[in-house]
Amino acid sequence: MIAEAKRALWVMVGLLAVLWVLQIFNSLDDYGLSHQFGIEAREPASLPEIFSAPFLHLGWDHIEANSGPLFVFGFLAAYRGVKKWLGVSVLIIVASGLGVWFISPSSSVTVGASGLVFGYFGYIIVRGLFDRHPIDIVIGLVMALCFAYQFSSLLPGDEQVSWQGHMFGFAGGIIGGWLFRDRRPKTVPGPDATDPATVLLPKDLT
Repeated sequence: MIAEAKRALWVMVGLLAVLWVLQIFNSLDDYGLSHQFGIEAREPASLPEIFSAPFLHLGWDHIEANSGPLFVFGFLAAYRGVKKWLGVSVLIIVASGLGVWFISPSSSVTVGASGLVFGYFGYIIVRGLFDRHPIDIVIGLVMALCFAYQFSSLLPGDEQVSWQGHMFGFAGGIIGGWLFRDRRPKTVPGPDATDPATVLLPKDLT
């Protein structure tokens, strides 16, 4: 687990580095990348942008607000296994992106990593319950209590904030907790020597 935690740390450092490098080029382009590769609601040609929108932002305040929670939640989601984290991440991106695409206001363009943030948040809250790991149950409970104010962002509010991405990302994280749970092999009980049906009688030697 320590080795996986180290890998998770470097994966999250690398992910944030990619986001900030893209942000530099995006700002130099007057955020043309965000408008070109963001999710445009109910526009069929914009469906592929589901996979690019989480890596782009619309300003320095935007990426700064997402970076801290993304690092913390992403690391906690990945420290038990980077491969599982990749699967969970793809599921969250698809769930959040489709939610934005289906129910965002017409002609809106949505970008940002907040869908991932809320997806990881939902994932770490339920993972311990599904995996039955006491440590993860405690982590999920602590995160839920410390960041309880985040639940308000799952509901409609500020028109400039994509609650659609938050809500569907959160739901994707919960589903990911179930789909990617640890599956323990079923144990088959062996014969019980005290069970009369399983006691072997000696052969009749007479």
